[in-house]
Amino acid sequence: MATLLCLETATTNCSVALSVNGSVIALKEDNNKQYSHAEQLHVFIEAVLNEAGLNKTQLDGIAVSKGPGSYTGLRIGVSAAKGLCFALDVPLISIATLKSLSLQVKQETLYNIPMLDARRMEVYSAIFSSEGKEVRETKAEILAEDSFSEYLSKGTVVFIGDGVEKFKNICKHPNAIFIDDKLPTATEMAQLADDKFKISDIEDVAYFEPYYLKDFVGG
Repeated sequence: MATLLCLETATTNCSVALSVNGSVIALKEDNNKQYSHAEQLHVFIEAVLNEAGLNKTQLDGIAVSKGPGSYTGLRIGVSAAKGLCFALDVPLISIATLKSLSLQVKQETLYNIPMLDARRMEVYSAIFSSEGKEVRETKAEILAEDSFSEYLSKGTVVFIGDGVEKFKNICKHPNAIFIDDKLPTATEMAQLADDKFKISDIEDVAYFEPYYLKDFVGG
């Protein structure tokens, strides 16, 4: 029975969850548009442990959202996760941010396309089937009216994330459904992290780096 701490800091949402066997038992998060991660992350970690009546030595592993997303947010989250892993001698588990975000789609659909804002008309996106399998890898791409047309032509596609606002203003395809008020949270990380923990799909703590996807340009 694995007790895992999940850290999500890839966007403005600073989110921390404590999970047991893939189920969240404590959650603390704050979507502060000014990025509260540096001030709040460790406070939230202590809060979820206190809520669950546990201490850090009872953790079996640390899961962290690996990106893509905010350079600063990812760096803070990964640094905290690695520090805990070193101190506690527990494994580090990385979770693809867009994969986690895609799990917030609850309706029946042919494809789920999570997308995060990457400035101007660019987004980070990936494409998943309704069964959760990755259909197309994560990319940074500039949106156009005909973006994702080959998937939209096959059936219903749900777009989710803070990059959706840009796309719904230019995409008029009838098969497109837009959910633009969602950000990645530690809640969806829990089951993904537990699955990886069970098969020892872990990272080398010393060498792991966030998946920035693009060079740092601030934010």
